[in-house]
Amino acid sequence: MKICILSDSHDNREYLEAAVRAASAAGAEAVLHCGDVVAPSTLEVVRPFGLPVHVIHGNNTGDLYMLGRIASTDGNGVHYYGQDAGILLGGRRIFMVHYPHYARAMATTGDWDLVCCGHDHAVNIETIDNIAGNRTVLVNPGTVGGIKAPATYVMGDLEGMEFTVCPVMTAATQQSAAV
Repeated sequence: MKICILSDSHDNREYLEAAVRAASAAGAEAVLHCGDVVAPSTLEVVRPFGLPVHVIHGNNTGDLYMLGRIASTDGNGVHYYGQDAGILLGGRRIFMVHYPHYARAMATTGDWDLVCCGHDHAVNIETIDNIAGNRTVLVNPGTVGGIKAPATYVMGDLEGMEFTVCPVMTAATQQSAAV
């Protein structure tokens, strides 16, 4: 199963849509948003792709009431968990939290195959030895919103546990690259 991992969209609808569009075209079957959506209406741009969106809130919480209302609407594909989430996708145990220090601690427990975070807008993919004698992949996709860092997301293949950092390419950045 392929997934799109992103974080820190900070209301940048254009970049969020571009990332999910590219991930969907590359075969993503779900989106993990590791916090700082801010305005819940920002998630409207991913609805046309028909992918389930698993989201937590982060430190820029925005309107949590509305985020809960959006998630409780049948058929929209948004699954809102609060400050963190433990989910099962593609046979893998995945933990999502906004803060990297919390993510690193959870990765060491051995309870999770993949731990995803955000917050510091710094892309990081690493494998961590855990106390169960196994290894857990820790992914911070950076900022899909391009806040004080390049706009990025991560494509993940849960079968092979392979993860790739991808730049967000909007129509404007594609035109710039072509010149």
